[in-house]
Amino acid sequence: MLMKRFWALFCTVVLAFVLVLPVAAEGESSALSADAPELTAPAGYVVNLDTNIVVYDKNSDTQLQAASLTKMMTCLLMLEQYQDQLDTITVTAPSYIYDLIWEKTTNASTADIRKGETQTLRNLLYAMLLPSANEAAYIVADYMGGGSIDNFVAMMNNEAAAIGCTGTTFADPCGLDERNVTTAKDAYLILRALTAYDIVGTVMGTASYDMGTNDRYTTPGTYIIQNTNKMISNTSYYRAYTKGGKTGSLGEWQNFAGWHSQDGENYISVLLNVPNATDEEGGRPALLETGTLMDWVYATYTIAPALDTTQPITESRIVYSTQTDTVMLYPADDMMTLLPREGGAALTEQVFNLPDHLTAPLKQGDVVGTVTLTIEGESIGTVDLIAGSDVERNQMLYTISRVGEFFSSTYFKVVIMLTMAVIAVYAFVWVLSILGVWSRESEDK
Repeated sequence: MLMKRFWALFCTVVLAFVLVLPVAAEGESSALSADAPELTAPAGYVVNLDTNIVVYDKNSDTQLQAASLTKMMTCLLMLEQYQDQLDTITVTAPSYIYDLIWEKTTNASTADIRKGETQTLRNLLYAMLLPSANEAAYIVADYMGGGSIDNFVAMMNNEAAAIGCTGTTFADPCGLDERNVTTAKDAYLILRALTAYDIVGTVMGTASYDMGTNDRYTTPGTYIIQNTNKMISNTSYYRAYTKGGKTGSLGEWQNFAGWHSQDGENYISVLLNVPNATDEEGGRPALLETGTLMDWVYATYTIAPALDTTQPITESRIVYSTQTDTVMLYPADDMMTLLPREGGAALTEQVFNLPDHLTAPLKQGDVVGTVTLTIEGESIGTVDLIAGSDVERNQMLYTISRVGEFFSSTYFKVVIMLTMAVIAVYAFVWVLSILGVWSRESEDK
């Protein structure tokens, strides 16, 4: 019985020792900081689309009124379902939507679509994105919601959640309702999803559009709508790199979400609730500050190689070889990423993820670890590290090393200790049994 208890205890100790494993923890990177221009916009967000690196972040999770940026979601839902039917589906404007608009304002932006008039979905898309026509958004909402604006608003909120928006709530399809709220980061997500449709680039880049003819506009070329985004037209706000965007305003401020491209480098920018007082002369404060911000972005950053694949980046110790003690490691690619124009790759810090040593054999080009580049604590990319040469294994050295490693290992030491403990306990039990026999023989005498 005593021996059975001992072996049960022994097995428990060994099992506990084997099952105890180390656990690694992950860290978090800090936000990228930059010497951006001072803006009056209370919230903003700029992302490089080629690298997904955030280059400007000001209160990007703060909820603010969306205004006509709301129409981006209405356009997104329409294109998701009808992108191939923009010219074949026509929709008639229902009377009741005008009451919904006029009860909110008597100065709503419009494309002059009247009650009972019929428009193609293409015309409605242009009407929403150029003059920011509220009636066009309601016409689409009525059509897609099966006659119920509430149904369509529910679709809008579901889509916002699906694409990752966390601070956005819609209350109508056009943005007149002050309960339409979003964040700069969410507006970026919505515009990025919207610009995935090629037609959006064409529409947003159009300064004016011909809506065709109808009973009121009988002469061709007279029913023309204009784009409220003056960054694409011949004005003081013009920027060649701005390819499109969506404006929005309610009261004493304006919003703008834009997408920009220059020399193959692409961005989406969002500024929310820029005070009108910022641009008293021109009346386009969000466009004015977007130009200031994006001028700085393009002057400050560029896409460039952060590494040189022809030069070793570090070296590592290697064991089990008599050929060499170290091997040079190279980046697997040059990591084209967003870098400051001044200083460039020299401003990056390198964080290596490598084992304590490498083991032979090793082939040139074998991936042995990674290097992550950071700027001011913000990761800008990670690439593999590869061996720069072949390293052969010395079998005798390997065998000797492995034997030595075994005898010096913790497991071997534990096994020796446990074996000695077993022998000691066994000896103790044996002695007790001998003494027990001797005692009984003495009593018999």
